[in-house]
Amino acid sequence: MPDPSAPAPRPIAGTRRVLAARVRDWLSRWNAVLPLFAAELIVWLGFGALLPIMPLYFREHGVDLRMLGFVIAAWPAARLIGEPVFGWVADRTARVPLMVAGLVVTAFALGLPLVITGPVPFLVLRALAGLSTAVYDPAARGYLTDSTPAARRGEAFGLYAAAQMAGLLLGPAIGGLGAALFGGVAFVFVFGAATTLLAALAVALRVHESPAVPRHHVAPSTDLTEFPSDPPSLQERAAADLAAEELAAADPPPADQPGSPSARPTTLRNRWLVSALVLNLGGFLSGGTYEVIWSVFLESRGAGLDLIGLTFAMFALPVLILSPIAGRLVDRRGVYPFIVAGSLLPAVASVTYPFIQVPVFVIPVVMLEASGFALLNPALYSVVAAGSPRGRSSTAQGLFGASGTVGTIIAAVATGYLAQIDIRYPFFIAATALLVCLVIGLAIGGGALRRLGPAAPSPARAGV
Repeated sequence: MPDPSAPAPRPIAGTRRVLAARVRDWLSRWNAVLPLFAAELIVWLGFGALLPIMPLYFREHGVDLRMLGFVIAAWPAARLIGEPVFGWVADRTARVPLMVAGLVVTAFALGLPLVITGPVPFLVLRALAGLSTAVYDPAARGYLTDSTPAARRGEAFGLYAAAQMAGLLLGPAIGGLGAALFGGVAFVFVFGAATTLLAALAVALRVHESPAVPRHHVAPSTDLTEFPSDPPSLQERAAADLAAEELAAADPPPADQPGSPSARPTTLRNRWLVSALVLNLGGFLSGGTYEVIWSVFLESRGAGLDLIGLTFAMFALPVLILSPIAGRLVDRRGVYPFIVAGSLLPAVASVTYPFIQVPVFVIPVVMLEASGFALLNPALYSVVAAGSPRGRSSTAQGLFGASGTVGTIIAAVATGYLAQIDIRYPFFIAATALLVCLVIGLAIGGGALRRLGPAAPSPARAGV
């Protein structure tokens, strides 16, 4: 006879049904942007394979430390020119062809350093890669902004970052294994080019031009009809934004929240966007330093290519895990604490690295730094989305990307010079720049940043 005191068997079939229902719900919720997430994953597989190799490869082919800073800076310099321009274009034309064209050109620019070598060719090819990614990125991020409800944008960009970091996590391992099996770094360049072409194919076949935002028939706003030069695509996107806001009118958010029609800015010159530009500048002043010096720094501490690749994977792991969680929390609790914590953690990591003598000990610090960026990035993307006027999401994203590009250029050029004096100096400067930009960005954002999110009640709800 069965023991009545024994625990009842777990309802396995019921659990499976619940899990299956949750998976279906998740897929349905993100169906419109899943192909974009997949494309990001594929692209970053190639980037992840190349990142640990590229600075060392350049140095082996005649690029000294000072020149390495300029070669690395060529990529963001081209983006600085391209992102605002192509962001503006992406708001006024079809986005999918722009994304596909940008990825195809990027693929060739990534592969050609294998056959065209030397400081000047490397400089030109890096600039070409930067310009082509400037075609792709604002269109992709603008598409994601327009395809996602305001209440889920933090989560959406958290998933977007997770897709990128999954590629960065797996890319170095695939690159190292492929290089071992096929006899050299040539595999890494071929792999980077091939994965980018595959991502272009995925976008061309699976990303649909019309964002899946809630729509019903609505005329474009009067401020758009006053300007006949605005193309139909821009008017349609602005109308879609208005339609989404009208659908949310039954339970409107507070007037100072990003989903509120009254909170939507009418110009790109608003406190949300400007503060996000400054904060992003600080993050990339830090990140640009590592692009130049990280592999060289670890090599100077005795690390081999296997450990260097592992550090990139360990950076990706916390971002992969924490970004979607942080994105959901940003949507529920507001952006302010995530901006502060997300800036402080990388600054602490940056001042810690120079004191580490045993290279393997950098790994926990790398994971601490990555956790900071996992908190920071979804919050910043939410601020940019809130600061994007109707129909101008790709333009705002282009400006946002350009601010980071300025930081990368400054950091890359300065790092090359500072590292010639002492390889530790760039880390200290990066931490200082990050903290200065945090203070300035919070000062510009002021109360607008504190109110951006459900955690902070509006004055009306607070009884003020």
